[in-house]
Amino acid sequence: MPSDRKRSILIWPVFLTLLALLVTACGGSSGGNGNGPGAKLSNDKQVYVVPLSGISDVATLDPALSTDAPSINALNLMFVGLVQLDDNLKVYGELAQNWSTSSDGLTWTFKLRDGLKFSDGNPITADDVIFSIDRALKPELKSTVAPAYLSLIKDSDKRFAGKVPTLINDSLFAPDPTTVKIVTSQSAQYFLQALTYPTSYVVEKSFVQKYGDTDFLKHLNEGGCSGPFKLDQHISGKQVSFVPNSNYWGGKPQLQKLVYAFYKDPQTAYKAYKTNQIDQAGVPTANLDEARSLPNKQYRQVPQLTIDYFAMNYLAKPFNNIKIRQAFALSIDKNAIQDRINKGARLATNHIVPQGMPGYNPNLKAPGGVTSTKGDKNLAKQLFQQGMQEESYTLSNFPAVTVTVASGGSQTAKNLFQFAQQQWKDTLGVTVTINDEDFNKRLDDVSNTVGNGKLQMWFAAWGADYPDPEDWTTLLFGNGSTNDSTNYGMGNSKTVAMQKQMQDLMLKADVNQNNTERLAQYNQIEQQLVDDVAWIPIDQRATSYVLKPCVQGVVDNAQSLVPPGDWAKVYKTSDSPCANTNAYK
Repeated sequence: MPSDRKRSILIWPVFLTLLALLVTACGGSSGGNGNGPGAKLSNDKQVYVVPLSGISDVATLDPALSTDAPSINALNLMFVGLVQLDDNLKVYGELAQNWSTSSDGLTWTFKLRDGLKFSDGNPITADDVIFSIDRALKPELKSTVAPAYLSLIKDSDKRFAGKVPTLINDSLFAPDPTTVKIVTSQSAQYFLQALTYPTSYVVEKSFVQKYGDTDFLKHLNEGGCSGPFKLDQHISGKQVSFVPNSNYWGGKPQLQKLVYAFYKDPQTAYKAYKTNQIDQAGVPTANLDEARSLPNKQYRQVPQLTIDYFAMNYLAKPFNNIKIRQAFALSIDKNAIQDRINKGARLATNHIVPQGMPGYNPNLKAPGGVTSTKGDKNLAKQLFQQGMQEESYTLSNFPAVTVTVASGGSQTAKNLFQFAQQQWKDTLGVTVTINDEDFNKRLDDVSNTVGNGKLQMWFAAWGADYPDPEDWTTLLFGNGSTNDSTNYGMGNSKTVAMQKQMQDLMLKADVNQNNTERLAQYNQIEQQLVDDVAWIPIDQRATSYVLKPCVQGVVDNAQSLVPPGDWAKVYKTSDSPCANTNAYK
């Protein structure tokens, strides 16, 4: 899931609306009347409608540019990669039948499956694979994710910087149509996991060359897709829809159409669910009790590997001072957010690496050694005064502070932002202005804050891209990372030397072949990141949503993934209630 990616950036409006396509389909039923699923509906009724609320369009349909949850959900339908994650979050071969590594761990050789085809019937070859990876790093595309997720590939940094014209026959090789060789710059345990991120997914070389790097996206209903679905319609402000790709190598979808319908806010989407206009919806906090009482097990709550957080820019005053950052962090009572605002639907946390991930540290503490998620207002006041003295601030000359958010119309999100605003006012005496932006604009603004002071403070979320702590440390805060929007390790603050030490330790942990030592190193890194207030973690998500009993084959997954072949097990039955999807046929 990048920073705000990240899968990256996952922002608040999305959490209430994406779960039907953020779950894993792997057999089994979704409720029904308790006597097993009803009769399977005819093909013309196999139309599955899912809302995307708080946005009027997906940010991109280009795998090379995938940064946010709505876009990634769409991309995961149309494109696949060499390897992906299965229902248990383990790497499996998707286009790759098998793979091997050289004795030094630097050369990876993948053998493609037989008979692979794009949606237009043209064969998927090794040339398409290496073209796709090389293309993602083209400097002209200005991808904010490819430099991070493909950083282990030798000379990827030179390719992205325009210092070499291509990586093909440099570190990317196609010795024959079914063999792919990739040379990495170092031996790292997480290379395969990084390849599961959509930026390395395979597009059709001839198709892109025919229409161009941008315009090929307008023709995806003609061909170019490697996944289980292909594009049907893309109507900004209304919907993006998909139909089965009959040439997909794996199990074919039983659904005849899958629709993402754009809704202005989560409340409107939930109302549409109740009136049977859509098959699934997130549950606004105000409607939790009502949703829990719906018959036939419509309500679901799913723990997620996603952290909501406030971020502060180390290059923007006053957050270049660690004590001021710590004061802001310790002013917030996260337990009150958990109980009063989220109504127990999310777990208060001080962690960057969420519970359920390898390397989760149950002994981690908040800044100043605080063990509670309630914060510490007295310590916050002390630290704030010390920071003010160090910077020669008084409340009268304290820099104006603005936090940039994207509520997407969610009242729960607005309540959280206003609660934090009041906590900072009551504890520190600082008035923080809330700037509520469009979701996609906030994505761009955060990306454009890397290396500068564009944004001062913002709210976002990060969901796991793959089950490795590197995804929560080096990928986000490493030296030179394109996701380092907080600018950790930059500037001239008194603590920058310690930050750089942690960035050096990240690189050592990334390649450490002793897994016990490696996880201990990441624990040390995470604790220092929390002490440095690289983020102010607020909660770990446990998403609440409702699903019509007629939708069968959906099984929840903590990382919100749907392995491509699992769509073959999702279908609709005569169970009631069910959405009337005639408008989308």
